[in-house]
Amino acid sequence: MRTQIVVMDNCTSQNIILGNDYLNIYGIDINNLQDRYFTIGENKRKKFAFSNMSKQISVISSVKDTYKEEFVANQLFEAQINPSLSPKMRHELIDVLYTYKNSFASDNEPFGTIKGHEVDITLNIDRPYPPVLRRPAYPASPRAREALEKHIQELIQLGVLRKVVHNEEVEVTTPVIISWNNDKSRIVGDFRALSTYTVPDRYPIPRIQETLTQLSKAKYITSMDALKGFH
Repeated sequence: MRTQIVVMDNCTSQNIILGNDYLNIYGIDINNLQDRYFTIGENKRKKFAFSNMSKQISVISSVKDTYKEEFVANQLFEAQINPSLSPKMRHELIDVLYTYKNSFASDNEPFGTIKGHEVDITLNIDRPYPPVLRRPAYPASPRAREALEKHIQELIQLGVLRKVVHNEEVEVTTPVIISWNNDKSRIVGDFRALSTYTVPDRYPIPRIQETLTQLSKAKYITSMDALKGFH
């Protein structure tokens, strides 16, 4: 009889529920008299007693701490944690980040695009589109072309862009440039022509005062920025 044992944080031992089919296959008979016991197979003289244990199961903390140290070293090495936090608060913050580590993307496991929040762009003109929406690429230096290729491959890996297949009709093309800031490059699309023919989305923006009121009792305030959120 195969049994899979799972050790959970701060759990107590509980009864294992086995179905009748499982009991019949392995010949398990349960006697529910005052002295409860069960037998296995044809040997009914060999009785097995039930153990009623409520002792808390301790977690192998050394293994968990090792995984947590690897998480801090590999995924939090660029994180900027407030230095004014006390050691206890810093430890609690790292515990929360480690517990929800699957909510963070990494180079090996990128998030990609957010599912369910795709935006469809509607144009206020009919086909065929004017030539201004089919613009050629801007000239670029070898350094800019190298950076551009790197950004494009990254966006393809994230699922933001896809390659155009052979003989696929492309109705709208937009040139891009590379913007540099302290030797760091950023790809920038020139969507001015496209924006001229785009129907704007109108949605209510939360009032600043209402947002600040909702944050009045917050103990922690986290500032997050979407990666490549506009494309």
